[in-house]
Amino acid sequence: MNTQKVLLLGASTNPERYAYMAAKLLLQKSYEVILVGIKAGNLNSTKIETDKNKIFLDIDTITLYVGAKNQPEWYEYILKTNPRRIIFNPGTENPELYEKAKQQGIECIEACTLVLLRTGQF
Repeated sequence: MNTQKVLLLGASTNPERYAYMAAKLLLQKSYEVILVGIKAGNLNSTKIETDKNKIFLDIDTITLYVGAKNQPEWYEYILKTNPRRIIFNPGTENPELYEKAKQQGIECIEACTLVLLRTGQF
C-alpha cells in the first residue's frame, strides 16, 4: 500500500466523471484514498464522505474536482485539512484559493491527476 493519503474533493459515483476515473486509478495504485463530495455513495468499497465538519488529518494531497465557483464553501475545509499539496485539476484553477493555500505553506500545482498517475509523476 502506498503511504500517501489522498483526499479527492468532488468525488462522484458517475463513471463518466474525471473524479470517478481518478478515484478508481488512485485505488488501483494502492493509495489510501478519502473521497469527499456533496452526494453520498460508494465507489468500490470506499464511502463518499459528505460531512464538511469531518476534517481528515495527515493528508498528503488534496486533488480538486470542484469548479472554482463552487470552491469558496470548501476553503475552510481545505485549509483546516492542511495537506502538503493541492492539485488543481483542469477546470478547478482558482487564484484566490491558490494564494490562501500558499500563505499557509501548502504547495499548489495545476495539473491533471490522471496524467500524473499514468506517467508516474504523482
